[in-house]
Amino acid sequence: MQTRNKVFDDLSQLMTNAMGVAQGAKDEAQTAMSSMVDRWLADRDLVTREEFEAVRTMAQKAREENAALLARIEALEGK
Repeated sequence: MQTRNKVFDDLSQLMTNAMGVAQGAKDEAQTAMSSMVDRWLADRDLVTREEFEAVRTMAQKAREENAALLARIEALEGK
């Protein structure tokens, strides 16, 4: 039977703990960076994709209504 060396057990435990700390630090750094980017974007008054799409849909509808009204005016003037 092989006996385990206490030094290797301690070193293994130390490396495991270090990896846990490193993972926690990485997660915290990602969260901080994400928050900083969100604040920066909010300060720039940028629109969201949903807002952009809503305005684009409204503009398309307005163009179609204008074209329909123009055709109606031309038909009335042609009479």
